[in-house]
Amino acid sequence: MEIFTGIDIVENKRILHAIEKFGNKFLSRVFTKKEISYCYCKKNLHQCLAARFAAKEAFIKAFFQAFKIKLFPSQIEIIGKEGYPAEIFLHLPEKEKLKIENSYKSTLSISHERNYSVAVVIIYK
Repeated sequence: MEIFTGIDIVENKRILHAIEKFGNKFLSRVFTKKEISYCYCKKNLHQCLAARFAAKEAFIKAFFQAFKIKLFPSQIEIIGKEGYPAEIFLHLPEKEKLKIENSYKSTLSISHERNYSVAVVIIYK
């Protein structure tokens, strides 16, 4: 078994400023509708989105190490369930999906506080 890791940290203000400056254009380019809906229900919208942004970046790093495939943030969906760890879902073209389907497992840990959000991803292949 091979193990691949990715980590990312985001200053929450960066996401807040991107939302203020670019609005829905930024949101729809980076996040899925489910992610946006989930975070809009939270007390600290920009912290929730920043944590997902960090998770996407961490996953991109680990995934590239494992498969040499460059992903974009919009292809990755981070779904949270209250009281459970967040899960990663991929939205890939069928050709790439068939190439990697069932060939790996991943774990994700995300955290955020007032100023920063951080995420770690481990892919087991």
